[in-house]
Amino acid sequence: MKAMNDDLAAVSARIDRTNELLERMLAEVAKTPSTHAIFVDAGYLYAAAGRLVAGTEDRRAFDLDAEGLIDALIDRARTVFADSRLLRVYWYDGARRRIHTAEQQSIAELPDVKVRLGNLNANNQQKGVDSLIRSDLESLARHRAISDAALLGGDEDLVSAVEAAQGYGARVHLWGIEAPEARNQAEPLLWEVDSQRTLDLEFFKPYVNRRTAAAYDAGAGTRPTRDDVRFVGAQIAAKWLASRGREALVELLPGHPYLPGSVDQDLLVEAEGLLQYSLRGQADLRRSLRDGFWDHLQAQY
Repeated sequence: MKAMNDDLAAVSARIDRTNELLERMLAEVAKTPSTHAIFVDAGYLYAAAGRLVAGTEDRRAFDLDAEGLIDALIDRARTVFADSRLLRVYWYDGARRRIHTAEQQSIAELPDVKVRLGNLNANNQQKGVDSLIRSDLESLARHRAISDAALLGGDEDLVSAVEAAQGYGARVHLWGIEAPEARNQAEPLLWEVDSQRTLDLEFFKPYVNRRTAAAYDAGAGTRPTRDDVRFVGAQIAAKWLASRGREALVELLPGHPYLPGSVDQDLLVEAEGLLQYSLRGQADLRRSLRDGFWDHLQAQY
C-alpha cells in the first residue's frame, strides 16, 4: 500500500510539474506580440495600379513611386493589424537573369523591405515569382515568424501559397486593387483566403503618374544635394509642428521611422514645391527628406 501511495504521489508531482510548465508556456505565448508581413506581387501591382490610375498596364508609360507606396501599405497594415508588429515587406518582381534593375535596387535598399526576383522571359512575363511567394509564406508560417500575411496579388497560382501558410496556422488576407472593369483577381484565390480588402483609386493616385513631356520637364532642373533636401525636411517639420502642436507630435513619434501616408504625401508635395524638383523615384533624396523632418521633430521633444 505504501508503495502504491508513493507511486501516486510521484505521478501527482509529475502532473503538477507539467501543469506548471504549460502555464509558463501559455504566459510566454500571451506576452509574444503578433507579427505580420506584407507580400507584394509587383507584376500584379504595376498592371492593376497602372490601368486604374494611368489607363495602361505598360510600365514604360507611367512612374510608380514605390517607396511612397510601400510606406502607405505599411501604414494601412498598421491600422488593420493594430496589435501586431511588422516583420518586413516582401517585394516580388521579375528581372532578366534575375539581375536587379536600378529601380529594383533602390527598392531593395529601403528599410524593412526584401526584394525577391524571379526571371523575366523574352515576352516580359514573370517566371518563378509565384513559387518564391509560396516558399516564403510557407517557411515563415511554419517557423511561426508571422501570424498574419497581407498578400497583394491576384494570380490563381497563389492558391497553393495561401493553403501552405494556412496549414501552419497563419491567416492570409488578400489585398486587391480596384478594377475599373472586370475583376482582376482569380476567384479560386478569393475563395481560399481568410479575408479580402480592396485598395481604391484614391489610395494609388499619389503614387502613380503617367509619363508626359511636361512631367519630364518638371524634373529636369539641377538635382539638389541630400543636405539640401534634409534642410527642407527640417523646414517643413518646423512649419508642421507650429500648425499641429505638440499633441500631434506625441502621436506621431511612436511610428518612427515611418510617417502616416497622408503626412508623408504632404511632405513630398511641399518639398517638391520648395525645391522646384521632382523627388519621385529618388529614393535617396526621399530618405534625406524624411530624415530632416524627423531630426527636427525629435530635437523638439
